[in-house]
Amino acid sequence: MKQIITTAIFLFSLSIMAQKPCEYSVNVTDSIGTYKETKEYMISEKNFAGNASYIYYSLANTDGTPSLNVQLIQKSKGFIKVNCFDKNSKLYLQLNNGKIVTLVHIDQENCGTTIRDVKGFDNRVNSGVFLFLKDNFEELKKSPVSLMRIKYLTETEDYVMKKEFKSELNNEIYYPETYFVENLKCVE
Repeated sequence: MKQIITTAIFLFSLSIMAQKPCEYSVNVTDSIGTYKETKEYMISEKNFAGNASYIYYSLANTDGTPSLNVQLIQKSKGFIKVNCFDKNSKLYLQLNNGKIVTLVHIDQENCGTTIRDVKGFDNRVNSGVFLFLKDNFEELKKSPVSLMRIKYLTETEDYVMKKEFKSELNNEIYYPETYFVENLKCVE
């Protein structure tokens, strides 16, 4: 019996120690308020026929209000289609448990900016800030995400969330499916 209890305590302590600490790129408190933002994390990467696209997430907390910052980067020598965020844009997350979580975009239109690099590639960078709805926040902490749908001003795009992938850009391994399960605690 003692061995069972000792083993249970050991396994429990391992699970507590296994939780990674929160890493912030910004953590400021001043006379205006508080702002915390986690480091950017790659969620999606596509490379095909000289075109590349990347999606990064970071979580933020502004004076107690959690939000999701989404940054889309497209790289091409050809034409890059413009997708704009506006007040009606939404981000839908389908969870592995079948539930769908909706995040709403802030009331700010953004079509991004294009920058030409020294190799002749056009790089379009577009960022959006999405707010969590109170009733769905808890669901994201429990279940991995299987699909992400972004509703832009004029169209909708779907992204399948991989369990794991190795980035061609930086050779790091990412786990987009469990991003919220592992990181929401950082902005509560």
